[in-house]
Parts: sequence; C-alpha cells; structure tokens
Amino acid sequence: MSLMFPPIPYLEWIEGRPEEATYDLGSSDLRQDEPTDDVVPPALVGLAPPEGDVTLRTQLAACYDVGESNVLVTAGATHANFLAAAAAIDLAGGADLDAAAGPQLLVEKPGYQPLVATPEALGARVDRFFRPAEGDYPLVPERVANAADDVALVSVTNRHNPSGRLSSRETLAELARVVADDGGYLLVDEVYGPYVETVDDGPFGGVTAAGLPNTVVTNSLTKFHGLGGLQVGWLVGPERFVERARKVMQHVPAVAEPSVALARRALHHEEQLTMDARALLRTNHGQLASFVEGRGDLAGPLFDGSTFGCFAHETADGDAVATAAWDRGVLVVPGRFFGQPDAFRLSLGRSPDEVEAGLSVLGDVLDSL
Repeated sequence: MSLMFPPIPYLEWIEGRPEEATYDLGSSDLRQDEPTDDVVPPALVGLAPPEGDVTLRTQLAACYDVGESNVLVTAGATHANFLAAAAAIDLAGGADLDAAAGPQLLVEKPGYQPLVATPEALGARVDRFFRPAEGDYPLVPERVANAADDVALVSVTNRHNPSGRLSSRETLAELARVVADDGGYLLVDEVYGPYVETVDDGPFGGVTAAGLPNTVVTNSLTKFHGLGGLQVGWLVGPERFVERARKVMQHVPAVAEPSVALARRALHHEEQLTMDARALLRTNHGQLASFVEGRGDLAGPLFDGSTFGCFAHETADGDAVATAAWDRGVLVVPGRFFGQPDAFRLSLGRSPDEVEAGLSVLGDVLDSL
C-alpha cells in the first residue's frame, strides 16, 4: 500500500499570515506577548520548576485524575490527533488497499481540516456527519449513529471549531455510548475546552470527556495558555489505545526535552497561568460580543465564553471578506477551510488593544462590502 500525504490547504494558507498581519483576528491562541528569541516564553520567566522527580506525565495524570498509563505526552495537539488516528486504524486492523473497504473514521462537518486530511492520508475511509448551522451547530449523537458503519474512530472538537459551541459532558457521554456500541473510539479534541466563563472541574476549568467509555481526548499548552512555541500536547485515553499510540510514536519524532521541562514548569504554576488566560478570555469575549451585536450585516451565533465564532456577511462570502480584510492588514479565516464557504472565522486571541484596533478596521472593511 502506498500512502499519500497531500498538502493541507488551511495549513498552507495560514502559514506566515499571523506574523505578517497588522491585526491578527484569525489566530485563536490566547497570547498577549509577541514571540521572542528567548528559550523561556515570557509567561514562564521567573517561575520556578517543580521540585523532586515530578514528570510531565505525572502532572497530567493528576490533572485528569487518571493513571499514568492513560497519558501520552506528544509534540502538540496536532501530533496527538495524528497518533490517535493512526492508533485507531491500527486497532481496527490497518488500512486497506481499497479505501472504500478500509476502516471508517467519522468527522464532524463543518470541522477542522486536518482531522479529515490526516486519516485520509493514513488510508482510512473518512465520512462526515453534520453539525448544522441552522441549529447553531449542535452535536447530535443520533447523527453519528446513522452515519456509523463499523466505525473505528469518531472525531469531534469541543469547543467546536469553527463555531465555538461547547457541548456538555452529558452530550459527550451519550455520544461515547453510541460510538462504543459500534465498536469504535471517540476522539475529542479539547484545545478549546478551557474557554469558559463558569469554571468546571475539568482540566483548566472546562468540560472534558476524559474517562468516558472508549474515549480519547487531546489537548495542549498552545491555545488556552498561549505557549505554542513549546509544541507540547498530550493524549489521554484507555490504556490499550494509549499503548498502541505509543508504539505508533516510535515512527515519528517525539517532544523535545527542553519543551518538556518548560511544560512541567507551566503545569506547576497552572493556577496562575489559567487566571491570566481567563482574564484575557473574558475581555476579548466582551469585545467580540459587542462587535457582533453592533453589526446588522453579520449572522451567526456567538457562544458564551468563546473568543471565536463563524459569521456570514449579508452580501459577501467568506473568501471575499477575508480578502478585503487582508488588503487592510487584518487576518480573518475563510470558512471554506472548515466546510462553510459562505462564512469566515473571527477569532480574538491577542492583546485587548490590538483586538480593539483590529475590530475597528474590520468594521470599516465590512461597511465597504
């Protein structure tokens, strides 16, 4: 069997744009500081590392209240999702020369493009189930049940990317039962899970699906904590699944030790970092809410606590909005990369001052359309 790894259009399009933009309203990680050449990120400067033999794996196991054998440290959430797809295909018996007969992976639509492209490149048969815009993008387990055909893995994001909708633990539990009954695993990418106003008991205060039957969750320090330069993520799931993912990881690079050391420091001071991130989240959500509410030419829901959402302009599609915005130095993302070409994703992850200035320019752009 020959595998093909074609370019992923969204990742090709976004590369370099956040750095080039005058106003970055496309990136979703919560980061106020500009990247530097220093090894230690600004948010971690002056913070002491944990004492003793505490490992990153031990810290994460404590965060999720699971055993260490249920945790795999990865080089970011993208790496974790790759390992999850490969492990699920492997556990299902491997890819087939005839893609139509290969293991089925179900992915939400609209959704994050790499969650579709990666398993396709690994030889899986990827089908989609809808989270309809008409109902504000609900996650409906019955839609998965109707689309499942001896499914190996069902992949969802929570918060949903690109809409920002947050599904409850109860909904995820119902979905996990549906997937388990069909003999597969549920993958929940939770990089936006901590984006909440009301703090819960989950990791970093958000909803988590960790511990549900046949369920694997992925996350990282990139989005909520704004530490993308570390490239540290993780996968949490059933021991059998994690062990298979660990064997897959022997074929690809793992996370670098300096990043592991800095990630240990970050989790040691997680409460302080989370407090700072939540303050930025609260401020930028308020700015996004005011902007969307003040515009009669935009349609689409903004969910409580979210700093991003998918919005449609009354006369221009997502590409037209993104192109006009880019001409004025403003980065927003065309919805076609998520399967919603009529809309664009607006995401406020930078400092409140940059966000305020960028929204002012974007308002002028929308007026011109």
